[in-house]
Amino acid sequence: MNRRNLLKAAAASASLFATSRWDRMAGLCLGEDATAKTDSLPMQLYRSLDEEQREKVCLPIDHQSRQYVSNWWYVHKAHRIPSTFNADQQAMIQTIFDSLHSPEHQDAVNKQVATDQYGAVKNAPSVGFFGTPDDHDFEFIYTGHHVTRRCNAHTDKGQGFGGAPIFYGHFPDQFKETKDHPGNPYWYQGKAFNEFVQALDGKQQQLGLMSGHPRSENSDSVVKKKSAGWPGLSCSELSDDQQQMFVETIRRMLAMFREDDVNATLAAFKDKRFLDTLHVSWFDGKYDIGSDQVWDTWQIEGPNMVWYFRGEPHIHSYFHLKT
Repeated sequence: MNRRNLLKAAAASASLFATSRWDRMAGLCLGEDATAKTDSLPMQLYRSLDEEQREKVCLPIDHQSRQYVSNWWYVHKAHRIPSTFNADQQAMIQTIFDSLHSPEHQDAVNKQVATDQYGAVKNAPSVGFFGTPDDHDFEFIYTGHHVTRRCNAHTDKGQGFGGAPIFYGHFPDQFKETKDHPGNPYWYQGKAFNEFVQALDGKQQQLGLMSGHPRSENSDSVVKKKSAGWPGLSCSELSDDQQQMFVETIRRMLAMFREDDVNATLAAFKDKRFLDTLHVSWFDGKYDIGSDQVWDTWQIEGPNMVWYFRGEPHIHSYFHLKT
């Protein structure tokens, strides 16, 4: 090879190295050149926005809404999907939303979101971005009635919801659901949780059963973490086999989400120090619909995690794991 060809080969190798380096960083690229190499679904949507759209739906990386969650809210109340995005962009948003869920649950989740709009454009979801592609934790968010989903916008590989709270809920027919929650796509989680409880011994079940009230659903406190004083059964009191069963229950309950997000979330539970900080509680009285001891309302909480599942009067669920 002559000198010119050697220089060309060296330049090609350097380019290949740079590309593979970004790939190894799972697409979390910074800068304009790196952004051009990122072809995740949220990045495709972002690049399709014109300046007017970006002014409407893009917020600063540290905006106060980044950590906000509620059962019915809009990240951009005045800018809903049908009135803000063209047909191709709306199709891309739907593809992104579908990609956040496992194939087995996509239809049920989409039916829930559509049903909870009550056929009115005023109830249509709103989406947006926190930050810019130059931010490592650039985030895509999807909000509406009974739905809040989030993901890192740099990659289609799930990373466990990005350390901000998500929400899901529904009542398919009656506002006050009966004990079996007929037609509710999220009651499968309640069934899995109750199987875990039934596998505990009598003393452990007594420790986990609460006669008071679960946490408030006020948006300022529903996913607020405490440093001490959690009610219920401490996971540190579980045997090794029971802890494994608990983690498997978490995995089963997260089955509605894409596999990468589930795996990223479960990675935290591999640390026994994290697992031992968690407390599990479930609630009787009016929170036990039908008084059948199939627990409709429960909490998993610790200094770095809150998962609150409320089945009364219908299902609301908040999940927040600090990364």
